[in-house]
Amino acid sequence: MANTSSRTLTLLSLLQTHRHWPGADLAARLGVSERTLRRDVDRLRELGYPVHASRGTDGGYQLEPGAVLPPLLLDDEEGVALAVGMGDTAQSGIAGLDEAAMRALTKVVQVLPPRLRARVNALRAMTVSASSAGPVIPAEVLAMIAQVCRDQERLRFHYTTRGGAQTEREVEPHRLVALGGRWYLVAYDLTRHDWRSFRLDRLTQPRNTGSPFLPRPLPGGDAAAFVRTATQAPTAHTVVVLVDAPAERVRRMVGQWGEIEPVDDRRCRLTMVSTSLDWPTQALGNLGAEFEVVQPPEFVDHLRDWGTRFLHAVGRSAGLAGDETSPQVRSKAAEL
Repeated sequence: MANTSSRTLTLLSLLQTHRHWPGADLAARLGVSERTLRRDVDRLRELGYPVHASRGTDGGYQLEPGAVLPPLLLDDEEGVALAVGMGDTAQSGIAGLDEAAMRALTKVVQVLPPRLRARVNALRAMTVSASSAGPVIPAEVLAMIAQVCRDQERLRFHYTTRGGAQTEREVEPHRLVALGGRWYLVAYDLTRHDWRSFRLDRLTQPRNTGSPFLPRPLPGGDAAAFVRTATQAPTAHTVVVLVDAPAERVRRMVGQWGEIEPVDDRRCRLTMVSTSLDWPTQALGNLGAEFEVVQPPEFVDHLRDWGTRFLHAVGRSAGLAGDETSPQVRSKAAEL
């Protein structure tokens, strides 16, 4: 058996992973008696974690929103700042961070008291982020839908279709997907008897029915690919180049369009993500510096196509400037 302190932390972690734990199952996971489990639950309550206990055949424990923040050594202002920051990160579209931030946001919102959850939603609704093009979704809505996906419980909500029609839906939620600055819910629609993707900014009054369901296999198995196909969203390209220019110079010129990492005093790595290869090409042209493409291979083909067209234009226009080197230019264009 683990010591009391480590067992209490394990208990807290388990309570955060499921909506409801039967007492016998929880005691078995911890390797203790149900009497010891009750003492450990009381210890969590003394620390400020609101653990609800229910009796009967379906009795057990679950973590609920409480009147005080748990002892993360955070005051109210820090708790609000943490939730707001994770909500923004969850909608950043940064691969790997959005899903992790969504899990963290779910855990924090679970234990925020109502007054602080209201402040989180107000702050996010009234804050403009230059890095996010999509609509702001309340942190509580994101967290609540993430929880029903995790707990495999049916969800009801009002939904506005693309044509403006108001509908009532009941679904079996599967996954949340961040794509193109928006959040989508992938779910099996019990009315249409088919899989659908729902934009969260068109979804209102989400309600957990508390009715469990057996998960169905999603066609293709990839929720992000399902949304991309359903919305006909173009695939984003990640362009990585090594630029023969100092990082500070590159950051001043194109820092708002990509991430810059210094390689040495004279070179840097520039990463840009775009559904079109045209604007990374324009950004690199504006730099006025040599560069080497690291990835993807199709960006090399794209640059070759642009270069060929520009050289052809120079060759055809050489007579206007009295350029006597146009044969060489035409020869270079032919090589490309």
